[in-house]
Amino acid sequence: MRAGVDIVAIGEPMLEFNAAQEGALSEVREFLVGWGGDTSNFSIAASRAGGRVGYLTRLGDDEFGESFLELWKREGVDTSHIVKDPSAYTAIYFISRKGAKHFFTYFRKNSAASLMTPAFLPEDYISKAKLLHVSGISQAISTSACDTVFEAIAMAKRAGVLVSYDPNYRPRLWPEDRARAVIHQTCRQSDLFFPSLEDARLLTGLTAPEAIAEAYLGMGPRVVVLKLGGEGALLATKDGVTPFPPYRVDSIDMSGAGDAFDGALVVAYLSGWPLQRCARFANAAAALTTTGLGCVTPVPRREQIEALMDRDKG
Repeated sequence: MRAGVDIVAIGEPMLEFNAAQEGALSEVREFLVGWGGDTSNFSIAASRAGGRVGYLTRLGDDEFGESFLELWKREGVDTSHIVKDPSAYTAIYFISRKGAKHFFTYFRKNSAASLMTPAFLPEDYISKAKLLHVSGISQAISTSACDTVFEAIAMAKRAGVLVSYDPNYRPRLWPEDRARAVIHQTCRQSDLFFPSLEDARLLTGLTAPEAIAEAYLGMGPRVVVLKLGGEGALLATKDGVTPFPPYRVDSIDMSGAGDAFDGALVVAYLSGWPLQRCARFANAAAALTTTGLGCVTPVPRREQIEALMDRDKG
């Protein structure tokens, strides 16, 4: 456990069961147990990239929750403000694959994390950080969790703490109109905004990546990074819009790549690097995350990210 953190993330962790073979879920006989949940993935990615990170959530008082505490301890993520709830459970999900397509089955209704309320938040902990990271999924899992995210942002703003936000839009979790309203209101309160192109097209009705990036920049963030998947990323600031091509690797699983991108970019940004270098660092982290199965195991450490950047300098 680290004394003091620079980055605080809040959200819902989920234990992952990832099919070891391709096929329909009914055909799979073996699963690889891992850890997921976008803000937990982010926290681990940021820690491996060299950041000092703390995580806020509620866990079930169960073996799944205990495995997360052990994971975060191994990864150097501070857990001093995590609450265990004996009356709720830690959420889980299953992943099956057919070719390049992934299929997700979730068991998260009334999970311990979804029962978060603003009273759970440690304001002093948030106010002493440099950045708070939040997610649209955390807002979608329940009304009280959404209120908690907004209150965490308010605490950060009062203390002059930066806010980064990934909408991670999941249409099955909430009505489209509410999702759009909440996500865009959160964007207006964010300093760094990290939407995917797929999510942004659904939320804005726009198609062209440049137009989307400029529209979100107009809502108030100082930096918008539009994640283009296999096509890299688009960086937008008041100085203009800059594309960043992807790093070419042998990809087998896209799970968690966007979260790794966010974590690496935040660490680079807080290090005071030029934004162009931040974007390349995040692109490299995301690319390496796709080279293995699961959201955590393949997430690279700083030296691996920098090695890929050095390899592809030309």
